[in-house]
Amino acid sequence: MNLNRNEFYSAAGSYTAESMGRYTAKTFGWMFAGLLMTFAISMFGYLTGYVFYLFLIPYFPMILLLAELGVVIYLSARLEKMSVGTAKAMFFLYAALNGIVFSTLFLVYDLVSLVFVFGATSLFFGIMAVLGYMTNADFSKLRPFMLAGLIFLAAFWVLSMFINLSQFETAICALGIFLFLVITAYDTKKIKAYYQMYSRQPDMAAKASIFAALDLYLDYVNLFLYLIRVLGKKK
Repeated sequence: MNLNRNEFYSAAGSYTAESMGRYTAKTFGWMFAGLLMTFAISMFGYLTGYVFYLFLIPYFPMILLLAELGVVIYLSARLEKMSVGTAKAMFFLYAALNGIVFSTLFLVYDLVSLVFVFGATSLFFGIMAVLGYMTNADFSKLRPFMLAGLIFLAAFWVLSMFINLSQFETAICALGIFLFLVITAYDTKKIKAYYQMYSRQPDMAAKASIFAALDLYLDYVNLFLYLIRVLGKKK
């Protein structure tokens, strides 16, 4: 019996599931750990200048994007079959890859502006997370809207690579901010669903916690990226 299982079973062998509060706290703990790794990697890349050399590699941005997509798809598809350790490794691998991307923000935006937007993101994210966790609102009814919004945003940014759509960028960013605020509340409420579904399966509960942390991590990152486009001051 390993340390993880000791949280679910007593010395006598009877089942003692951890509380929902502790499970939720651990999920947010993983999310914050991922954000911390992203920040550390991005700061290291900016301060050491290695980011300049990486982006000189031909097709590196495309390779980085494919790597990030690959990690998320693999984690989603193989969650039930992979070990808890593998799920954690994949989560932190994604956070590290994202740190390379975020290191470029220090080259574009003023540092004070980045700090201000980080604070704004934390405030908005926190409000929606509390709303999603504490209220009985059924955000699942908004799932078609959220899916359609994500598809629309993805299509817009792909088209903007080939067509000048800068005149619509502010409106699209406003939509993105609103959309990820709603998704944050929705994903926070899913923590309860995972707990109720897997509380008697320790390994699966741990992996579901990591996956929920990834969802929240992505919500935070996307909210930050849309806010920086609207509120950020470029160098």
